[in-house]
Amino acid sequence: MARYIDPVCRQCRRVGEKLFLKGERCYTPRCAVERRRRPPGDHAPRRRRPSDWSLQLKEKQKARFSYGVLERQFRNYFEKARERPGKTGDNLLQILESRLDNVVYRLAFVDSRRQGRQMVTHGHFTVNGRRVNIPSYLVKQDDVIAWKAANGSVPEFVKALTDGLPKRPVPFWLRLDTDTLTGQVATLPDPSEMQSGIDVRLIVEFYSK
Repeated sequence: MARYIDPVCRQCRRVGEKLFLKGERCYTPRCAVERRRRPPGDHAPRRRRPSDWSLQLKEKQKARFSYGVLERQFRNYFEKARERPGKTGDNLLQILESRLDNVVYRLAFVDSRRQGRQMVTHGHFTVNGRRVNIPSYLVKQDDVIAWKAANGSVPEFVKALTDGLPKRPVPFWLRLDTDTLTGQVATLPDPSEMQSGIDVRLIVEFYSK
């Protein structure tokens, strides 16, 4: 299974903004974007206006890096989104948000999508009572996602993340029960009500050329 193995902070520096790929560290002064504003690599100082293609590529890469998806899979998601009725950009964002590793991150079960991918791969979550270890698994409406407790207990960091109120607000399309550590997909994500920080219009333009 292909995956990105280089330092993830380089991805944030490439797009020039925080993508919150390392969880709690991204909120501290240790964040690489705060410490090193320039993109990785050696660059001569330039003052050239970025082209339209450059802006489109940057937005596409930002979406890829944010959700931890490689190029080939991202392109497949785009083709699947184009085949669905409705706006292609909104469909693409809905598919990305429906990934299981993103859902457990949105439910505050993990501190980052990268950690969510690892936990799902290790089989720590169930969907409708069945263990699922595929991070790219797409959840559906009314699916129930739960932590697979070992010996009736869950890790302390999960309790800390969801104790009382989760550290991050749970989106409108998910329901979280902090007592049982279960979440339910109330409805499929509506991109018009999400604040993803991604301009999907630029991504559609990039792939439409």
